[in-house]
Amino acid sequence: MTPETASPQPGAPETGHQPATTTPPTRVKDFERDLPVSDAFNWLKAGAQDTFASPTSSLLYGFGVFTVSVVFVAALFQFGFSYILLPVIAGFMVVGPLVAIGLYGKSRLLAAGAPNVSLGEMLAIKAKSPGQLLLVGVVLMLIMTFWLRFAIVLYALFFGLAPFDGVKETVDTLFFTATGRSMLMVGTAVGGAMAALSFCVSAFSIPMLMNEKKDTMTAMVLSVVIAWTNKPVVFVWGCIVLALFLVSVVTGFLGLIVIFPILGHGTWHAYTALRREDALAAAEGQA
Repeated sequence: MTPETASPQPGAPETGHQPATTTPPTRVKDFERDLPVSDAFNWLKAGAQDTFASPTSSLLYGFGVFTVSVVFVAALFQFGFSYILLPVIAGFMVVGPLVAIGLYGKSRLLAAGAPNVSLGEMLAIKAKSPGQLLLVGVVLMLIMTFWLRFAIVLYALFFGLAPFDGVKETVDTLFFTATGRSMLMVGTAVGGAMAALSFCVSAFSIPMLMNEKKDTMTAMVLSVVIAWTNKPVVFVWGCIVLALFLVSVVTGFLGLIVIFPILGHGTWHAYTALRREDALAAAEGQA
């Protein structure tokens, strides 16, 4: 039995001799869309189109994300937590889909025929499962917290209780010593696994909860099922997200102003392309 099963059709006769007519249960393979991997680039293109349809709102949204990111990183240095900078940057990808809710809302309004969508309309978007979105946010924050704690423990395992010398010295140690390279290999492997898990859990569950009435567990499980049954195209989309996020980091987060909106809108198009048509149709009729 999968997370979505069909209920008895309304109006079906029920007698003592004949059970109510039901549609067959949904199977995992029913979520397989057989989309070519090139569709991932179409989602990126659609994300760019939504970004530059009334671009002011999306770019201001991206500027807000850029500003918060810079302030947060500056606070790490100010309060002596710069040694967790790299894990924090990686952790941003965990909570990124949750931050993009306004972008999903703009794409939904544009698809419904809205000629322009203001920043105020984006910020006022009402999710159809707001409480469940909050729970997903809690889950993602727990994942990020675990990742940060693991990064600190990993550093201690490889370097003991030696004091942190600063960002420049640590970069030299990580890349130009055998111990540092070993830690990077282990950290990258574990961090990659956690990033893949969080991506599968959140990539489609968050737009789903914004657009549909679902509970948290159902949305997260469906997100994983969608990712698993459409691995090639989802993998390519994940690589695109990672590559563009790294570009944003290399540019000192300036790239987020444009890249974050494009990826946010693109994620909405990925969700609508991979979600079952009957579920999307049902969502349109939900208040």
